[in-house]
Amino acid sequence: MGQFRARTEPSTPLEGVDAVFADLDGVVYAGPHAIPHAVESLNRVKADRSVGYITNNASRSDASVARHLADLGLEVTPHDVVTSPQAAMQLLDEQVAPGSLVLVVGGEGIVIELEKRGYRVTRSADDAPDAVVQGFAPDVAWTHLAEAAFALNANGGPDAATPGIPWIATNMDWTIPVARGIAPGNGTLVSAVHTAVGRFPLVAGKPETPIFEEARRRFEVASPLVVGDRLDTDILGANRAGMASAVVLTGIDRAKQLLAADAASRPDFILGDLRDLHAPYPVAERVRGGTVRVGSARVQLEGNRVRIVDEGAGGLDLLRAACTAIWESGVAIHVLDVPERLYA
Repeated sequence: MGQFRARTEPSTPLEGVDAVFADLDGVVYAGPHAIPHAVESLNRVKADRSVGYITNNASRSDASVARHLADLGLEVTPHDVVTSPQAAMQLLDEQVAPGSLVLVVGGEGIVIELEKRGYRVTRSADDAPDAVVQGFAPDVAWTHLAEAAFALNANGGPDAATPGIPWIATNMDWTIPVARGIAPGNGTLVSAVHTAVGRFPLVAGKPETPIFEEARRRFEVASPLVVGDRLDTDILGANRAGMASAVVLTGIDRAKQLLAADAASRPDFILGDLRDLHAPYPVAERVRGGTVRVGSARVQLEGNRVRIVDEGAGGLDLLRAACTAIWESGVAIHVLDVPERLYA
């Protein structure tokens, strides 16, 4: 926490920030409904800085996503939505000539972006495509994965001396939340093709950097803050891209995951909901006996035991203090005795 920029006195997470790049599911909405306080908080941000929405979802176009967000009450246009297919186009431009024929595994999000840039689209390996772009769509089936494998193996299969055509995946999310629960995501489908072709794709989406660089280019900003609910995609990706990051506890990752976060996946800020973007963020202080104090909460590491010295008002400050104490110790979470109270 605070690893991106040193802070000696409380200030809001927005200080020095020229844009906010927000994840969608778990940050802005859960299913079709807005998360409490998200819409008004983000509209307030947009009053004096850019707000972009970054999504690994490859099944919808930027216009479709923007309509959904506008229906929730956000001030947004398609330009404000950065999708993994758009980031994939930047990678594709580096791999093939303009107007090349691209085999698509996935939905309209990919097809629309390809056609915007003058690429031709096919669904069949028999057309001898110049590249494969793969993303998630609910109707992706074995037949579509097989076409990708046939195209990628066209030069003789995984043992051939000549590498196959370029293969770009929009993202590698292993799971995707749907109305009935957690289902296999694009990473699972990519893995199936990998098994057949013996190589890995280039990846455009979080936690890889192309999608973050696409957002930085589009908004022409220098110091964005990435806000997400997942350490392994949003926060890891922001850290890799050299961007400040904030995790918000309204989605997938909660206290347990934060306490155990490795160095590459630790956020600069821990927020309860998006109202905290506008609130002074308390500084973590090191006091006597190796104790970390945040607000009135105090946590101490004694050997391999994490001790709550003072819960203070409880809630986020206690979690922030515990994260700082554990992260700065350099000790792996699995060898520490952590009070269950911290997981609450």
